[in-house]
Order: sequence, then structure tokens, then C-alpha cells
Amino acid sequence: MVITKKAVILSRFLNEYNIRYLPILTLLLNRRIAAYSGVKVIFILLFLLFQGSIVVFAQQTSLITQYMFSNMAFNPAFAGSGGGICATGLVRQQWIGFQDADGSKTAPQLYMLTVDAPVKVLHGGVGGSIFQDQLGFFKNIAVKLGYAYRMDAGPGDFSIGLQVALQNGSYDFSKFKPTDENDPLLSGQTGKSGDMIFDINAGLFYKVPDKYYIGLSGENLLQSRGSTTHYQLRRTFYLAGGYQWDIPNHPAFELRPSLLFMYDGGAFQANISALLMYNNKFYGGLGYRLQDAISVLVGLNIKGIHVGLAYDISTSALSKYNSGSLEVMVSYCFKIDTDKYRKTYRNTRFL
Repeated sequence: MVITKKAVILSRFLNEYNIRYLPILTLLLNRRIAAYSGVKVIFILLFLLFQGSIVVFAQQTSLITQYMFSNMAFNPAFAGSGGGICATGLVRQQWIGFQDADGSKTAPQLYMLTVDAPVKVLHGGVGGSIFQDQLGFFKNIAVKLGYAYRMDAGPGDFSIGLQVALQNGSYDFSKFKPTDENDPLLSGQTGKSGDMIFDINAGLFYKVPDKYYIGLSGENLLQSRGSTTHYQLRRTFYLAGGYQWDIPNHPAFELRPSLLFMYDGGAFQANISALLMYNNKFYGGLGYRLQDAISVLVGLNIKGIHVGLAYDISTSALSKYNSGSLEVMVSYCFKIDTDKYRKTYRNTRFL
């Protein structure tokens, strides 16, 4: 029997719930329900309900609605492209109010911090990130460090990035209540069990300042697996892009459409958004995640401080069990101006 990220969680529900709880089972199978059509989800769940052994794979990437401001989270080649030292913090509470049958809060939660900066002596930039992604009784903590080599390419900059990642995936078995005492997945399991897993990420990024950007990246390229929990990482690819369009005859307004596609070999996810920026300080917009949610985004950018809010309105069957998802982002960027530290001379020859 092979156990992956959601197998232990699923085992608790297979004999406890019937078909009318399919939305809850869908959550536990794959937190990104948008990756599958409704027919495929029902077919997979019906198959699992009547099988004695299971092999479960699920999309593991963190879900971010404000992805257009968080490229560093999934593309190491973005490091240093902001032209200064940038730090971004993000908190996401998905499916507010969602609970399991025992009243435990099992909705996904994400905490993220990214930092990146250009380094001229290295002809590129460096960056890193820390994630804590939790789903039910499973928690994943990841630390990523990388470098991006930058070069001039036509009117913009092209960069190639490489990143190493350490991830600690753990289950808290003390919170499980199996209906079958002889459950082969849960018998003899107590307390917490986890693995430290090493993997590699890589990416490409091209940006024309104040015009557009496009990025292609891949995470978990080695698809490493833990030896204790059998938690296995899934290779995931991202295609992201964005465009800045100045509205004619209205120089204070700017339209910024963007998109993000994700694919892990089995699950596909599409995100499309459009923001209307005023004076490069205030913005509002809408987004859509295929078969999952409609998003409302607002934010402000003043003196290098960027605050953004996003609220997702679920459009899937899970809308009956939650009050939407809330995401808060705060970032700060600053540049170190070396010109103001010019040397001064006392000798009149240098005046």
C-alpha cells in the first residue's frame, strides 16, 4: 500500500460517510477541486469508496489568489527583478468556517514569507521563501533558497533561476479517530510523524519594465519521497504572465491583466485576473479560478509599502460548507542608492 499526502486523511472517511458527503471527501482528496471536472471527481470518489486499498496523489502547491504580486513564491528566476530589496508576507485562510464531522477546523491555511534582492557582483539576484501550508491534520513547512542569473535581452531582462528546497511534511495522528480499530493506515500510529525532504526548483523569467512579463518554472523536479510517512512531492509546472496597458486619454488609469497556469502531471489549474490601477497607488479588480472561485481584489501601494486583500467566493459544490476564502498580503521594497554615498575630497584639485 502506498500512502501519499491525503491517503491517511481519506482512510478515516471511507467507511464513515455516504455519497451525500461527496463535497467533503472531494476536499480531502484534493484541496484544489478546480483541477478536476465534476464527473471525474465523482468517478474517482466512487472508485475509492469501494476499494480495500488506495493510492492517492493530490496537488500540493500552495494556492495564492494574489499571484501577480507573488512570483517569487513559485519562480526562482524572479529573484532581484524588482530592482531593490523586497519582502512579502502573505496569510491565507481558505474555506472560512469549514469543519469536519467532529467540529475540527480542517480548512487549508497558508503562511508565506519571501525575500529577494539584486546582487550586481553576482550578475543577478538571490531570494528565499518560507512556507507553512496546513490541511486538516497534515502540515508542510518549506524553506527555499535560490539564485537567478540576469542578462539583457532586447528591451527587457531575461533571467534563469535555480533553487534548493527543504520540506518537512508531518501528520498529527493523535487527532485521528478511525472507525475501524484495525485500520491498516492508522493502527499503531500515535503522536506526530514527519519527514525532511530535499528537492530542486528551476525557472525562466523575462520582463520588460512597465510593459509585460512572462515566466515558466518547475517545482519538485526530483519528486523526492519521505522514508517515514511516504509523503511524495509532485513535479509541478507554472506558466505566468502579466501586461500593463495605459488607458488612452486617461493617463492616471492603467489596466493590468494577468494569468497563471499550473500543471502537476494530473491536475490542471487556470487563474485569470484583471486589475485597474489608479495613479499607481490604488487598485481594484476581479479574478477567476477555473471551476473553483471568483475573486475580488483591492490594494494600495504607497512609499514602497504594498497592502493587498483578496476574497474568494467559491463556485464549486463546497460553497455550501464555507463562507469563502480570505487572503492578506503586505510587502515592502526599497533600493539602496549608492550615489548618495559619493566620496568627498578636501584637496582643491578635486573640486
